[in-house]
Amino acid sequence: MPDNKPRPAEDQPWENGWTPDTSRAPGTRRLWLAGTMAVATVVACVTAIAVTDKAADDRSGAGAAANTTGPGLISFATPSETEAVPPKGKSALPTERATTTEPRQHGTSPSPAAEPSKSPSTEPGSPTPKPPAVNWKSVRSVNYPDRYWQVSGSYVKLAPTASAFKLVKGLADTSCYSFATTDGAYLRHREFLLRADRNDGSSLFKKDATFCPRTSPHSGATMLESVNYPGRYLRHQNFQIRLDPYQHSELFISDSTFWLVDGAA
Repeated sequence: MPDNKPRPAEDQPWENGWTPDTSRAPGTRRLWLAGTMAVATVVACVTAIAVTDKAADDRSGAGAAANTTGPGLISFATPSETEAVPPKGKSALPTERATTTEPRQHGTSPSPAAEPSKSPSTEPGSPTPKPPAVNWKSVRSVNYPDRYWQVSGSYVKLAPTASAFKLVKGLADTSCYSFATTDGAYLRHREFLLRADRNDGSSLFKKDATFCPRTSPHSGATMLESVNYPGRYLRHQNFQIRLDPYQHSELFISDSTFWLVDGAA
């Protein structure tokens, strides 16, 4: 049997003839054991994390497949899906730029836009109701309210004294006016001046003596447009009643606007 010598004290190895084993580092077995445990711990943690992530991905995919149209995550900055309704009342935008368009029904054509009502400030107005069969009237100026139409030397002028005229249906158009004098003559334009003449029965005379009433911006007043010269209106100039083309001016509108007031023959 081998001779087992007792191990000398570690603090005196050389003196007792004992030489330590230098073929391996001290504590190698413990180091290997600790390293193996650390590696096993890391592998276990990595495996657990991988399994957890896969399960979360599976749940996320299942939720997305179940609701692909649902809203995303909502934060405090997420806008509401409810459409904002503008307050009732007038819009701040100009009325000339259309701000809303009515929905067009399938199979129907859009309705044409309504034409704005005509006004003498832009264009002459629309016809007024037909005059009565017989009615005596005096014609009073709007911008010279103390002056009236008066026949003077066959011509018609503005004067402080009024002449009375029989207001009858138009000789050339019954929806318009003709003015007859007390002696049976009619007012007609001739060389664009208004005068009293006898009816010769001609088509020209009937047209010259027919004037159509148009609305005006002055309450109860009217403008008188020639039948055979559309766009020309009776107006006073230097107190002479004449037929002039329509003008977009306040002066022309005032000069060509008259009140038909009750008068005695």
